[in-house]
Amino acid sequence: MRPLRVFFNTGELSGEVLAAELLGAMRAHAEIDAEGVGDARLEAAGVRIVQRNRGWASIGPLEAFKRIPMLFAAALPLVARLLRRPPDLLVLVDYGAYNTRFAFLLRRLGFRAPIVHYVPPGAWFDNARRARAVAAVCDPLAIFRHQAEFYRARGLPIGYVGHPMVSTIDAREPLPPPAPDGGLVALLPGSRRGEIERLAPLMLDALARVRARRPNLRAVVVAANDAAFAQLEALLAAREPLAIDIVRDARATLRRVDAALVASGTAVLEAALIATPAVATYTLTAAQARYFQAVWKRPYVTLPNLVLDEEIVPELLQDRATPEALADALIGLLDAPHAQLASYARLRAALGPADALDGNARWVLDVAAERRAGR
Repeated sequence: MRPLRVFFNTGELSGEVLAAELLGAMRAHAEIDAEGVGDARLEAAGVRIVQRNRGWASIGPLEAFKRIPMLFAAALPLVARLLRRPPDLLVLVDYGAYNTRFAFLLRRLGFRAPIVHYVPPGAWFDNARRARAVAAVCDPLAIFRHQAEFYRARGLPIGYVGHPMVSTIDAREPLPPPAPDGGLVALLPGSRRGEIERLAPLMLDALARVRARRPNLRAVVVAANDAAFAQLEALLAAREPLAIDIVRDARATLRRVDAALVASGTAVLEAALIATPAVATYTLTAAQARYFQAVWKRPYVTLPNLVLDEEIVPELLQDRATPEALADALIGLLDAPHAQLASYARLRAALGPADALDGNARWVLDVAAERRAGR
């Protein structure tokens, strides 16, 4: 039997990571011929890249709006390619605003192969209109229980096994307490240019204040990709000298540090599953913040806090994100991490079974098998 031809469509680094891990789990059960839209991370997983997604990532609707002409120009040849030679399965990964419209356009033009939307949009926005739009053209597969429950409460089909990171990230052994005047901390200011512009200086200012109280503290800052590395190098060169190394592997770094200051997003969840004490922060432009406040109805924004519906990771956002407040929160965790670490164990249990990634892979392969059998 010939290999299953699968096309992955990703829009940014976090989606590439999810796609690469899903593909690896799928290959444990079937021979896969994979191609798709992505970049270095997906390419390293053995996917033939037919289109690069560099520059696609954005923060909020205002930045996304500016990218519409670029994304439209990218979508047209891709739609033509998929219609001309349809894969056995199309897997859309996250990047909901674009991927939902992309799936709708394909269906309108006669694309009949199964489409799985892995991590469909609106996980925490409770947007019923968007959920119905996704379910109308895709087989959605959620990685958060809340989203599956939201779809099912409205009679919409959706798959759910659990979050793949519970399969790919083991909790580390507890580290010995750092010296009262030292320790090792990591700064993770995000992967997008705008995030780094706003968050890296804030984190460095906080680091200087922590070092004033812990003079032997060591620190590293994580660059998510080559562009982030160059941006951080330039930023550090333009500031007063500050002893800090730029490193590349976020998960490996989180395993060896005593605490981390992290841009709110997937990296906070990684820190929690690794069992690294963490403080989350984020800032938006004034216009982005006004929009977000109008549409966001939950008390938290950081993933571990959303999953447990309590603040287990300190969230310092917008006006609360001051160097002084960040330094105080980080020192608090260096001094006393135990309560947060206990909450991390509850978080892991709430995210699903240890074999969630394999379960997600089997679910996706079952969709492909059912559709192939029905042709």
